[in-house]
Amino acid sequence: MRWQQLFADLQGQFDAQEAAAERAEWGSRARSEIGAVALVDRLRGAIGTVVSLQCRGVGPVTGRLNDVGVDWLLLEDDHARTSLVALAAVRAVSGLSRRTAAAEEPGHVRGRLDLRRALRALARDRAAVQVVLDDGSVLTGTVDRVGADYLELAEHPVDQPRRAEAVQGVRAVVIASIALVRSGPGALG
Repeated sequence: MRWQQLFADLQGQFDAQEAAAERAEWGSRARSEIGAVALVDRLRGAIGTVVSLQCRGVGPVTGRLNDVGVDWLLLEDDHARTSLVALAAVRAVSGLSRRTAAAEEPGHVRGRLDLRRALRALARDRAAVQVVLDDGSVLTGTVDRVGADYLELAEHPVDQPRRAEAVQGVRAVVIASIALVRSGPGALG
């Protein structure tokens, strides 16, 4: 009888130690997996939800997260304005759900859809935009063309179409200094 109690006690201790080791390993594994999640993956898990970004030079930007690129985010606010946000300008994000998209390599095509390519799409649209730089300065006009590391902005009032008489000048803007580009009705609002 004593031997059975001794073996039962030893088995109980062994089971408890094994369970504790598994819990410790699970916690370590979970921390390791979370440590490998990039912010873009975390944000891709929130597509379709309303998020609030704190951005360098811009302050808070709130809207429904419509898309996430390798170095940009696309939000739409309640006024149907679209904001193309440079990921490098994002300082904090609130409103995230618990979901995280699976980490993935962007692939050849998606990896090339960077901020520069998104800005080229704006140039094709010929829409008036508001460009907010990371120092808080605001430029308005139409994106004429996009180079390797800059864009050319035909500066004119955002409420006027790009016409020769409205253009006050053309400015080259370093892409790395762009925090946000907003387009849509009343882009300045």
